[in-house]
Amino acid sequence: MTFSPDVWLYIMLFAASLLAGFIDAMAGGGGLITLPALLAAGLPPQLALGTNKFQSSFGSFSASLHFIRKGHADWKTARTGVIFTFIGAAFGAWLVTMLPSGLLSKVIPFLLLGIVVYFIFSPDLGKLDKKPKIPHMQFFIPAGMVLGFYDGFFGPGTGSFWAVALMLICGYNMVKATAYTKIMNFTSNIASLLVFLVKGQVFFKIGIVMAIGQFAGARLGSSMVIKNGSRIIRPVFITAVLCIVGSLIYRNFFK
Repeated sequence: MTFSPDVWLYIMLFAASLLAGFIDAMAGGGGLITLPALLAAGLPPQLALGTNKFQSSFGSFSASLHFIRKGHADWKTARTGVIFTFIGAAFGAWLVTMLPSGLLSKVIPFLLLGIVVYFIFSPDLGKLDKKPKIPHMQFFIPAGMVLGFYDGFFGPGTGSFWAVALMLICGYNMVKATAYTKIMNFTSNIASLLVFLVKGQVFFKIGIVMAIGQFAGARLGSSMVIKNGSRIIRPVFITAVLCIVGSLIYRNFFK
């Protein structure tokens, strides 16, 4: 490979990953920063996607670890979701190399917009724990398969779908839902990454630099969530989802 970015490009990509890790740990949507940055750096789309999965895995790992250590999530509850999310994401990532994802890219922004509207008109959503509608295991098996597959196949807004589903169905407060969302994000990132690694679609020099930024940014973001709770997550979540919606609509209908 002849691509050889200079020092300033590495600094720019590190800064992008630091900011993305910080935002992603709170509300998701970090890929809106890192993926365009990688494409702007001159990486071809498949290589940019693989490198993005590599570096974002470090951010989701950092946030997950911090949430677990602070007692907002535990492995025993998450493991069923982890197993089925991994399976779904691996299949989705494999399938995306075989089929176009154009239809999803046109439908998803409107589903995400529906989440924003529901969030705005449900001001108490996620403030306190509520009684779950179904047991955790019954939730995590289908949710892991479906959302894992979606993240591996397409991806934008996965964290938003996870967080809202955990609040609505499992009755989690917003901090707890964010914690488990990061664990599932990390799982689907790793599953997808393995597929990209097999296909040789990861630029490691750039990926490692961005991974350091992601890890640090995610640690800061998860600390902010734990400290401020739904007071900070709610506005950042709504803003992040609206940015994803705007980006997808522009890319698929106006570009």
